[in-house]
Amino acid sequence: MRLLYVMDPMCGWCYGFQGELEAFLVTHPEAKVDWIMGGLAPDTTTPMDENLKQTIASYWHQIESKTQVSFNHDFWRLNTPYRSTYGACRAVIAAEKLMPKSAQQMVKAIQSAYYQKALNPSLDQTLIGCAGEIGIDKQQFKTALNSKETEQSLQQHLQITRQLQVSGFPALFYVDDTNHAYRLASGYCTSQELIQNQQRVLKRER
Repeated sequence: MRLLYVMDPMCGWCYGFQGELEAFLVTHPEAKVDWIMGGLAPDTTTPMDENLKQTIASYWHQIESKTQVSFNHDFWRLNTPYRSTYGACRAVIAAEKLMPKSAQQMVKAIQSAYYQKALNPSLDQTLIGCAGEIGIDKQQFKTALNSKETEQSLQQHLQITRQLQVSGFPALFYVDDTNHAYRLASGYCTSQELIQNQQRVLKRER
């Protein structure tokens, strides 16, 4: 079974969805998951304004109330936040290139740094630290992170996201033998809902 998972490492709802996705994948150990970086927010060096900070901080409370995850809200006090997630997306792509099948590990390392340790994943130094944590050579990763090849790969991921008409994350698709993609999740849902959605898709295919 092939799945396309369109997400962003700095998307709070993707963090909330991670456990549900893992529970779903336990029922499908044969599944091959392609991690597609959807890119929430382009590169910027302009700090977030106060209104945006308060808006995103309020989302974290909403996600905590609906899911099993918790956030370290000290992030907002300890950092200068930037509405910039493309770097984190490039980090997952670079990790996967240097250590195949590491996309999920890298995403979880970034989520842990951001949401649990209150580190800023818009900064290269945080992303390099995450790569080191999962066993990737930091110097090699630093070079790959900002390489032209990684940027080209990110643009390809963004193109796939547009082709799938994804307007929000997380988004999960089942891909059949003819390469047709069926949407299993559009936004947060539970593993049980994923199973039900997949069963509906498989019935429709027959």
